[in-house]
Amino acid sequence: MRRDKSKNLFEKALKSIPGGVDSPVRAFKSVGLNPIFIEKAEGQFIYDVDGNKYLDFVLTWGPAILGHSNEEVFREIKLVAEKGISFGMPSPLEVQLAEKVKSMLPYIDKIRFVNSGTEATMTAIRLARGYTKRDKVLKFNGCYHGHHDALLVQAGSGVATFGIPSTPGIPEDTVKTTLTCEYNDLDCVKEALKNKDVACVIVEPVAGNMGVVKPEEGFLEGLRKVCDETGTLLIFDEVMVGFRIHSQGAYGLFNITPDLATFGKVIGGGMPVGAVGGKKEIMDYLAPEGPVYQAGTLSGNPVAMACGLKTLEIYERDNVFQEIMNIAKDFYAEVEEICSKTKGISFNYVGTMFTLFFRDRAPKNLTEVNQCDFDRFSRFFKFMLDNGILLPPSQYEANFLSVKHTKADLELYIKLLTEFVKKEGLEEA
Repeated sequence: MRRDKSKNLFEKALKSIPGGVDSPVRAFKSVGLNPIFIEKAEGQFIYDVDGNKYLDFVLTWGPAILGHSNEEVFREIKLVAEKGISFGMPSPLEVQLAEKVKSMLPYIDKIRFVNSGTEATMTAIRLARGYTKRDKVLKFNGCYHGHHDALLVQAGSGVATFGIPSTPGIPEDTVKTTLTCEYNDLDCVKEALKNKDVACVIVEPVAGNMGVVKPEEGFLEGLRKVCDETGTLLIFDEVMVGFRIHSQGAYGLFNITPDLATFGKVIGGGMPVGAVGGKKEIMDYLAPEGPVYQAGTLSGNPVAMACGLKTLEIYERDNVFQEIMNIAKDFYAEVEEICSKTKGISFNYVGTMFTLFFRDRAPKNLTEVNQCDFDRFSRFFKFMLDNGILLPPSQYEANFLSVKHTKADLELYIKLLTEFVKKEGLEEA
């Protein structure tokens, strides 16, 4: 495939945009390529400026669960945009989307809409601190909760360590109240919470930002129990996994109720929407009802609300989650079969998300993800791209399925994976 136009655009972008991209993973640095620039997307396919067509497993990093460019959603956006694209005042669509989310997720009493997942998690943590009157926050290595200062940390040594900044520009004092534990390490959490001075534990109930990593049996239940015992709020960050691991998210899949949950991606249908929701007594601490301040000029933007609302209406009406799972079942089984007969490859999936890891056993935390063969992943990415399949350009990312993916699409993935395994000489003797 020729990608001359993408190459030229990237060279131009480098002169005007830091790194040539507006979000780092798009730079394709981890796979040793220049990024491809996209001209359009439709259904399960995405098209670059050079006219190349790719079967898309990125799906704008999760939101496009209906596939790209759904006609019903487009019509709704157009109707609303014709009345005005921003009011800076309340609109009926905010109420309708709030009611829709509440009807789908019965543990949510109230919800506040923002413009991104980062804003949602930032708000949830501020709210937890204000409600509990505690300062400390506990997060897990490999779980990404947006780029706000308090959570861009990495672990030190030992158990229940304080985080240190993982990027320049964040003062150490800013993260001195952030604790980190390894994902799936419940003992670490118990140690960190024993003094009852932690405001909240924030976790991706199914990790997606180090690839798809599953919670071990009893981990989430244990978090709920220790949070209850210590007066700590439990926050499920479902910005990525919301409506993707189950039609009722982690609540439906694991039968565990968080105190607060954050959402994004699917809830906006591709528009910039985030949200934090939860119990009434906690949510009412947000201004103007309560003392914890949060605001946003474009929060509840009518076009974004319309996009999210129509997406969720179609999702529920057409039983989208189950439709995807019906076709994914055989696909997952075939990939698992290949991995069982192959050296150095393992597989994790939950709901409509999956990751192929280049290590012998599926990882259970970031330390194990870091043991993957990243060079081999890079070769796999390039091989798939050259054969018309776009994967997330990082071993640390989840792949996504949409209701538009067909059996033939997934068979193509299987065919190419089988070819790659043979090409790399990975078959078991």
